[in-house]
Amino acid sequence: MTFEYKLPIRRSRTLPTFPIAGAKDPIGRPPRVARLVALAHKLEAMVQSGLVSDYGELARRARISPARIAQIVLLGQLAPEIQEYILFLSREYAGLITERHLRDIARELRWKRQRELFGELLSRRG
Repeated sequence: MTFEYKLPIRRSRTLPTFPIAGAKDPIGRPPRVARLVALAHKLEAMVQSGLVSDYGELARRARISPARIAQIVLLGQLAPEIQEYILFLSREYAGLITERHLRDIARELRWKRQRELFGELLSRRG
């Protein structure tokens, strides 16, 4: 099965920003949500490259449920700006964003709407 999606042409060069009070340089282990977003990309790459045949095989190899694999891979569907924000999130602000909230946002197909929901999440938490 293949899916094709045309990427919309950006009219402006600037990316939306999600303001947060001066995040410090990360020290030590990255926040859990950042590690999960990175893992989502790794799992997707394993399937796309043919290293594993499907997500079911990934689940068997990792000894976790297929549902959990689906939850993790879903995080790779977040808008690129949100993923970047999460990957560079300092531990200081990691508690503001939970995996559950990110999965709810990732279920929204439109990136513009995802950015709006993420902005609302940050404003409620911060």
